[in-house]
Amino acid sequence: MARSKSSGHWLKEHFDDEYVKRSQKEGYRSRAVYKLQEIQQKDRLIRPNMQVVDLGAAPGGWSQYAVELVGANGRVVASDILALDPLPFVEFIQGDFTEESVLNEILGVLNKDQADARADVVISDMAPNVTGVETIDQPRSIYLCELALDMARQVLKPGGSFVAKVFQGDGSDAFIRDVKSSFKRVKIRKPKASRPRSREVYVVAQDFVS
Repeated sequence: MARSKSSGHWLKEHFDDEYVKRSQKEGYRSRAVYKLQEIQQKDRLIRPNMQVVDLGAAPGGWSQYAVELVGANGRVVASDILALDPLPFVEFIQGDFTEESVLNEILGVLNKDQADARADVVISDMAPNVTGVETIDQPRSIYLCELALDMARQVLKPGGSFVAKVFQGDGSDAFIRDVKSSFKRVKIRKPKASRPRSREVYVVAQDFVS
């Protein structure tokens, strides 16, 4: 079946993309890793020995990078509804993290070595499957952000950090206000690896107040 002009254009743009080329050369699973990398360089959220929870982790680029940052004595717990090909030093839990059984599995991994060991950082690059209809896609994306924030509130230790992708539009300002109610410092980042025409930004929240 012949590709449409628009899909052909997208494929050419994708494979010409400098971040796609870099990710392939450097062995990362997705170009999205460079978004987290830039946030990390500016905000220093993830440090050695930390426990990190990566929501919506597939295909695994963010988890790969987080493992490098936490080192041998840290821990990265990844979760997604989709399957994730195994990654060294990443503990993966497949399922819907909003379900109590999956949440309990995540907490069980975090608490493996000591009782009530909470996460230092929760990261989320989740986005819904887009339909191209903004009135459907935007509420779905905000809903995912709200779910990630709710999860962060359940698993973060006091002083912890939270990063989430949000698409600017209806509901995004209200979501950011909600984040500010639980964190002392909140910034909005637009990494260079985010395509200029995309409405995506990243909410970077620090100093969780439980």
